[in-house]
Amino acid sequence: MPIHTKTFMAALLLATACKQAAPPHATLTATLKGLKDTVVFISIPVGDSAKTDTVPVKDGQFTWTGDIPEPQKIFIGTSTRYMQLFMENTAVSLHGNMDSLDQAKITGSATHAAYEAYQQSIRDITEQEDALYQQFPEVKGNDTAQAALEAKVEVLRLQRRERSKQYIAVHPESPVSVDLIADMAVIGEFAPLDSLYRQLKPAAQQTAAGTRLGKRLEVLKRSAVGQPMIDFTQADVNGKPVRLSDFKGKYVLLDFWASWCGPCRAENPNVLKAYNTFKNKNFTVVGVSLDDKADKWKQAIEQDGMPWMQVSDLKGFRNEVAQQYGIQAIPCSFLIDPQGIIIAKDLRGAALHTKLAATLQ
Repeated sequence: MPIHTKTFMAALLLATACKQAAPPHATLTATLKGLKDTVVFISIPVGDSAKTDTVPVKDGQFTWTGDIPEPQKIFIGTSTRYMQLFMENTAVSLHGNMDSLDQAKITGSATHAAYEAYQQSIRDITEQEDALYQQFPEVKGNDTAQAALEAKVEVLRLQRRERSKQYIAVHPESPVSVDLIADMAVIGEFAPLDSLYRQLKPAAQQTAAGTRLGKRLEVLKRSAVGQPMIDFTQADVNGKPVRLSDFKGKYVLLDFWASWCGPCRAENPNVLKAYNTFKNKNFTVVGVSLDDKADKWKQAIEQDGMPWMQVSDLKGFRNEVAQQYGIQAIPCSFLIDPQGIIIAKDLRGAALHTKLAATLQ
């Protein structure tokens, strides 16, 4: 009996120790009115990829449990919408309506509360931006009015970035600060982003999100303004290999786009106008398509009347050139001078014509 008692006590102590050592779990309990789907998808960034869980839904309600080692942004996807929130290893509740997911009430996550406070601090800017974006259809075809509208949007974008920089300076340890820089780095220039990254506390830089951001900046550094172009070879629409360096001696707009990209297709007439205006001034365009279907790619080239060189490896967003240049969103462009140096990035709308007019005198 004494032996059994000792064995029992040892087992009990071991079980208690294991229970105490077990990490806490994150729990998300959600109610979304108007959600008709039977499942939702919860995606959690892991390294350079993501882990996605399929979660059953009943009457617009679902519960997800997992392990979130450190506060981070997760994504909830339905058949028609998606939303993002900051999760922690705690109990979080989500209540909202599918018609207004941006107004959903999220409680239990201190990091998400901090994110909402930041969003509230820039609400005056975002409301003005929303109002301006609604005016773009009204000025389509009117170059002067469109340029004026783009200038107003750019002023607000810079104001929003200044608010973000102020937030990062005050909260260098926050996951929200890491996320703000990561959002800027989707399409951004290396030097200012690197400066912001260096303001983060080492602990923030060493989180999973901070590590991903550091790697992203390394890619952006290679394709930064002032750097030599990254040479490549890809096939044109006839399967013939084309090298970017074949165009050295000219100003080249390296234009990343795809047939399925609405904003790209909307920008194509503007690029065509620039091409026609400056093609006799030592300027050309080289398009790199992130398509994965040759017929769709070629059809879009014909429909949009793009006479310049087009290349693609038909690997979609896994396009090897896009990865070399760090492309995470399109349209995206690089202006390269005759010596093969990148002199500008992400020129769109009136800004493209202004830059070319100033450069190709």
